[in-house]
Amino acid sequence: MSATPSSTLRHIVLFSFRDDASAEQVQSIIDGFRALPAAIPGIVSYEWGVDVSPEGLNNGFTHCFTLTFASDTDRDTYLAHPEHQRFVGTLENALERSLVLDYWAQ
Repeated sequence: MSATPSSTLRHIVLFSFRDDASAEQVQSIIDGFRALPAAIPGIVSYEWGVDVSPEGLNNGFTHCFTLTFASDTDRDTYLAHPEHQRFVGTLENALERSLVLDYWAQ
């Protein structure tokens, strides 16, 4: 799908941390993700939070990160950027699994 001029591209990342991940490891990942918008051009906005839903349907995912891009080119630049690749390399010891979903906001 191509974007219309008023569309924005959302990049949603969900993390489920390993049971043995320390609070320090989790915080380090949060801090590392938070640093990416300053290091990588094209990120329009960034926010994150911890699941607080009373429904219990999070399937083990506890942390959600949302990045907004103006174009798929900006998103693709982010994905290939060395700082993003470095950040991804820090996840292995603490992350159980992740889920990534991109969509054009309607």
